[in-house]
Amino acid sequence: MPDLDVFDPNSVGNPNNGIFGLPFTEEDAKLILLPVPWEVTVSYKPGTARASEHICTASLQVDLIDDDLSDGWKRGIFLREMDKNILAKSDYLRKEAELYINYITECDQEDGNKFMQKVLKEINEGSDFLNEWVYEQTKELLDQGKLVGLLGGDHSSPLGFFKAIAGKYGEYGILQIDAHCDLREAYENFRYSHASIMYNALEEIPQLTKLVQIGTRDYSLCEVDYIKKSNNRVNTFFDKNIKERGYEGETWKQIADEIIAHLPQKVYISFDIDGLDPKLCPNTGTPVQGGFETQQVYYLFRRIIESGRQLIGFDLNEVGISLNEWDENVGARVLFKLCNLLIASNEKYGTV
Repeated sequence: MPDLDVFDPNSVGNPNNGIFGLPFTEEDAKLILLPVPWEVTVSYKPGTARASEHICTASLQVDLIDDDLSDGWKRGIFLREMDKNILAKSDYLRKEAELYINYITECDQEDGNKFMQKVLKEINEGSDFLNEWVYEQTKELLDQGKLVGLLGGDHSSPLGFFKAIAGKYGEYGILQIDAHCDLREAYENFRYSHASIMYNALEEIPQLTKLVQIGTRDYSLCEVDYIKKSNNRVNTFFDKNIKERGYEGETWKQIADEIIAHLPQKVYISFDIDGLDPKLCPNTGTPVQGGFETQQVYYLFRRIIESGRQLIGFDLNEVGISLNEWDENVGARVLFKLCNLLIASNEKYGTV
């Protein structure tokens, strides 16, 4: 362990240290952050593949006192170095995906074009590779007794982590903060599209017993139909309904407790940054008006812990890159909060 007696948490963040300026190695740290530089299937604005590097830089401006766990940083938080091979694969396949999307947009279908069929096959095989890579990386860390958070990348990134979590913890639920449902089947013919992450999770992971979505405000008819036919496995709290309930006098505490009541004992947080009000994330891949303030979701997370449920992991995705580093600064602070809450929850269970 580093000698924390000589580390000044009140000083400016040292760029020679790791995330948040902390002096931990991967071996020392209890919580490991896995960057996944992947954005192959984004359907609007790219840029999220390089988010982890920019968030790491912005994290040096984050003060280490957190009102939920003032000394949580002492347990050790470590961000792995971005895998440049994964990034290079994402960059290459992103160009292929743009070519394919442009083609099907203009032609409305592949129409027997063998070249485009080959491009689609290559993209889907790349996503298969990515899912397996994420699974192996996160499973190894979980097997070592580490707490794990994933930092995307687009929202397709964590499927392999969902599967590793299932292997470690058994039955669990996902709380999804997102402007979108992500319940489309093979959106734009991409089997593992960012718009299909929750569909694929529900179809491929039987241990995922519950998906609770909040802040949703941009969705398709087929997704609404999927929710209705899910036999209550999916509960969606649409942004419009949440806000109207507030206008009519209900408190956020009442709504938050109703959300939590749908969650099982073990809870994973999947946080797409576009679930927030877009003033906080204007450069995310698919911004949508509406959404949450950060303190609203932090309050909900705290209520989950207070309810006796255990947080078992998280991902943070779709953080955009901006000229003034605003998105990255918000992303860094959301990441720090997620880290501290994951540590605080697991301290209650004696796993930290």
